[in-house]
Amino acid sequence: MINEIGAAPRGYLAAFARLLEQVEITTDRGERLDLDDAVDALVDSILSIKDSNAKILLIGNGGSAAIVSHTQNDLCKMVGVRAMVFTEGPLLTATANDDGYHAVFHRPIELWADAHDLLIAVSSSGESENVVKAASAAKAKGCRLVTMTGFSSTNRLRQIGDVNVYVPAATYGYVETAHALIAHCVTDIAMLRAGAATVRLDDAVFETPS
Repeated sequence: MINEIGAAPRGYLAAFARLLEQVEITTDRGERLDLDDAVDALVDSILSIKDSNAKILLIGNGGSAAIVSHTQNDLCKMVGVRAMVFTEGPLLTATANDDGYHAVFHRPIELWADAHDLLIAVSSSGESENVVKAASAAKAKGCRLVTMTGFSSTNRLRQIGDVNVYVPAATYGYVETAHALIAHCVTDIAMLRAGAATVRLDDAVFETPS
């Protein structure tokens, strides 16, 4: 596990580059998946949800909340999938005030999640009580669960996902940046395959429909 920040900018970036080679994606049985196969499977799931008019729900706190909001934006706008987050201020604060912060994702999941939906749960530590509780509720309702975590390899969230992206680092900046990059990888490829835009990843030229 990478647990020290590089002493200088070049060292920081070099350590992050090495970290990306160590990202693990596993099944619900703990079996390690090839990166290409895992991303292809995630893209297939997203496009299947698009075709079936199901939806993707995304949850996370703090920096992870920013990641899921950005991912929701890309899923809706660029891929054309119905996707939802639950970090809108009045609902979030009302639920936290009345029921406790542990319920801010669990309550909306109970209300909105349907069987065959997909929940993407992001937590750097994998131990955020509100995320773990909501993820368990989504699985109980028949949703597929994708988790994105870091820190300890035995974190609770990683143990319950159908597909689990794990970043072996103990630094928030590394874990969150890796999560954001992987989310972009998945949504960019889904966008390509959905025919929503033409993207030439080799030379970073993007063409989108007017």
